Amino acid sequence: MAEVDLDIAGRSYRVACRTGEEETLRHAAQLVDGKSREALAGLGVLSESRQLLFASLLLADQIIDNRAEEPGAAPDPALTGRVVRLAERLEQLADSLEKDAPKE
Repeated sequence: MAEVDLDIAGRSYRVACRTGEEETLRHAAQLVDGKSREALAGLGVLSESRQLLFASLLLADQIIDNRAEEPGAAPDPALTGRVVRLAERLEQLADSLEKDAPKE
């Protein structure tokens, strides 16, 4: 196992991954960071959990759009359903984190 330091949405994270997957993880973190900043630019001030929620949704939307652009490919209904369930779960987690967060 390897550990990688990542910066996403202005915060640092140390994440474990399989040896040899470090660069892939760094690239994934760059994508999430970019979408997180995109969410902030479009929506203004967001809690950390909401910022990461919207970054995840933007990335999922991009994946669905890219698959739809493939010649002759329709969005995979199973993938679409998973994205919807993921979005619902992330929304629940964001609500829970915001409810439990200390008031500033």
